[in-house]
Amino acid sequence: MKRLFNTFFKFLHDIKGNIAFYPTIISVVGFGFAFVMMYLESLGASEYLVEKAPSLVVNNSDTARSLLTTFIAGLISIMVFSFSLVMILLNRATNNFSPRLLPGLISNTRHQVILGIYNGTLLYCIFTLVAIVPEEGSKQIPGFSVLLGIILMTFSLGAFIYFIHSISQEIQVNTMMSKVYKTSKKRMESLIKDEEENQTDFEDTSNWETILADGTGYLQDVNLKSLGQLVEDKELMLEIVPVKGAYVLSGIPVIKYKGDVDDALKNEILDTIHFANDELIEDNYVLAFKQITEIAVKAMSPGINDPGTAINAIDYLTELFAIRMRKKDKTYHLNKNGKALISIKTVDFDELLYNVMAALRTYCKHDVIIVQKLLIMFRYLLHKQEFLKDEYKKAIISEIVNLKKDALSEIHNTADKKVVSDYCDFLERHNPTNYEFND
Repeated sequence: MKRLFNTFFKFLHDIKGNIAFYPTIISVVGFGFAFVMMYLESLGASEYLVEKAPSLVVNNSDTARSLLTTFIAGLISIMVFSFSLVMILLNRATNNFSPRLLPGLISNTRHQVILGIYNGTLLYCIFTLVAIVPEEGSKQIPGFSVLLGIILMTFSLGAFIYFIHSISQEIQVNTMMSKVYKTSKKRMESLIKDEEENQTDFEDTSNWETILADGTGYLQDVNLKSLGQLVEDKELMLEIVPVKGAYVLSGIPVIKYKGDVDDALKNEILDTIHFANDELIEDNYVLAFKQITEIAVKAMSPGINDPGTAINAIDYLTELFAIRMRKKDKTYHLNKNGKALISIKTVDFDELLYNVMAALRTYCKHDVIIVQKLLIMFRYLLHKQEFLKDEYKKAIISEIVNLKKDALSEIHNTADKKVVSDYCDFLERHNPTNYEFND
């Protein structure tokens, strides 16, 4: 039963990011609603309305057919146009920003729901059209169903107007970065809240037995509820070896464990780990740092040459790093008694900062404005005294030194060099830490 639940968890996790997920569900609803209306028509819904409110019922078969035929043709045109806009958005995101943005854009719930409204209304109109009989027939035409078709078409037109507005906003780079930032912030704050009462230590795992990965892909998510219950029932302790978002190859250690584990139990444990080919910020906040960094790097490429976007990206990175400083580098899953049973590896702050700065230093070190903006970011982070741990101080100062070296070696203008040197000197004079800015 647990394996079935874990399989369903993985399946649901995969299809939720599919662009056809909500359209399929809403289309099925529209299809079913058409048959419900056929049943109500057979009970005399239209005859009742003709007697009570005749102005609401389309009681002419030719008029009804013309309306529904027009709706069907119009909805098909709207759907084609909407899907074209989605493809343009995805293509623009790939070429101008970062391919990593695609999974988040494809899984946009609002766009999926709107496309589902189109398709659901289309199916409803098609089956309602089929139900219309010639006027000379003995059966009353489904006038009430046609009225609902008019209402649904009006709603679809409103959804189309909103869709155009939404696409025009989504295609802007600031909107994309803001969405990435908010999603990552929400994820990190949720993790920070879970860690507030987590003051426990964990055993040394160097001599523990290992479970090897039976597949490949990105470590997308772990069903901690199911895994925690399994570990508690079997009196085990586990460590998840790869960090979330890492690409796992078949045959490498993915779990370390302490306790008695047979082959069947190993399979149950592996079933709680979800591997995927796509990455979503909702599951891995580190992806937001990668995406915003790639947007900044792409903006500084000669083909785009948009330093303003790079500056905005650094602003978002500054806020994300400030939030990340509040999070612990170690994450544990506790049982009801507060005992740590599962150790979950996370990307350390210094590693995360280095990976971001390595890319920015490589592609932005020649631009004095960007370098100055990065130094402002470091100044802000150094003054977050309430969250500034010793290892965080060392990491930040190390990156300031690295940035100064690269910038001074790449910038040739004397005045620009002086700006960089003076700001680094300022940071050293006003350094709120006890660490020296040594090369």
